[in-house]
Amino acid sequence: MDRDRIGEYDALVLVSLVWFLGKFVRYLFPPLFESIQGAYGVSNATVGTAFTGFMVVYALLQFPSGAVADRLGPVRVIVAGALVAGVGSLAIVVDAPFAVLVAAMLVVGAGTGVHKTVSVRLIARVYPARTGRMLGAHDTLGAMGGVAAPAVVVAVLSAPPALAAVLARLPGADWRAPFLLTGLLAVGLAVATAVRLSGSPAATGGGDGDDGDDSPATREYFRLFRNPRFSAFVLVTVGFSFAHNGLVAFLPLYLSEAADLATSTANLLYSLVFAVTFVQLVTGDLSDRVGRFPVMVGTLGLAAAALVALVSLPSLGLGAVAAAVVVAAFGLGSHGFQPVRSAYLMELLPERLAGGGLGVVRTLLMGAGALAPSAVGIIADAVGFRPAFALLAGSMGLAAAVATGLWVTE
Repeated sequence: MDRDRIGEYDALVLVSLVWFLGKFVRYLFPPLFESIQGAYGVSNATVGTAFTGFMVVYALLQFPSGAVADRLGPVRVIVAGALVAGVGSLAIVVDAPFAVLVAAMLVVGAGTGVHKTVSVRLIARVYPARTGRMLGAHDTLGAMGGVAAPAVVVAVLSAPPALAAVLARLPGADWRAPFLLTGLLAVGLAVATAVRLSGSPAATGGGDGDDGDDSPATREYFRLFRNPRFSAFVLVTVGFSFAHNGLVAFLPLYLSEAADLATSTANLLYSLVFAVTFVQLVTGDLSDRVGRFPVMVGTLGLAAAALVALVSLPSLGLGAVAAAVVVAAFGLGSHGFQPVRSAYLMELLPERLAGGGLGVVRTLLMGAGALAPSAVGIIADAVGFRPAFALLAGSMGLAAAVATGLWVTE
């Protein structure tokens, strides 16, 4: 009986672990910006633009991965992405010029970029009656990668002498060590996913059978935007993604430079954004019961209010405790929104276009999110971090306002 029950959740557990590693490696970079700047002598704008490159590649893979999964099945895409991300992570371990580091970041962005669109489609297919709840579990485990990454960075950078001696034997600087672990685990998970899920119903393509002529044409995906409500909801997701990605890229530096907190404190507070990820279990299940829009409007409103408070922190002279409350509030709102967003999109999209359609939306929202680190870095270098974060607050407020309009007119 226990073996059967474990088998029932194989798809959820494996793709969620892959997503955990994808989030872990992504959120290793922001806490390491200071180390990267020290090692290479580059500016906020340069590291922000490098991270934007990572996110642009991530964004560009959303639609192709969904469309390919509609034809070949999601498991093959997930396995290939994990392998590519693992190779990119291992390349970062090698001490090399800054251009090589950026190239390796782009490879990791490509590998992680194929996962989310495909995993949402897979989970919606395998657990149709519990989509919100299962996506909440998937996103919760994934977001724990954001909790683990800053903590690992703090542990590595403040390692005791015995551990520091071990890290010193690794190729490159000690701050590269977490990428070695990530690369090895990614390759291992890719193999486990291929062995366990290949040949299962979850691995099949999106068509009704073996007739390859039934594959959707690319133009069919873009016709979805003729629906005004669909286009308006895409605007909600774009506004959210810009604000969210801008904050998670520069929150440690914002807290240390604008809010005058110690670097170690700023990195630990950064992990707090992700530590509250368990709210997704609540919001995903709640949206199955009471509807998608009430939950989405509440979570977006909370995230927007938290960003406004974050911009106000330096002028109010409040310390680490107040910053922790505001950061936690942002985490609750932003994480609470994400599984509900995915569940609503899967309801909007026709079954035949689900993978590629979700990929188109995620390309747009992640494209907007990819621009955010560069925009924040450039504005921060020009006029300071507070105006940059005020822009993020406005973007999140726009998302909350449009979602409210969709709810009222539903």
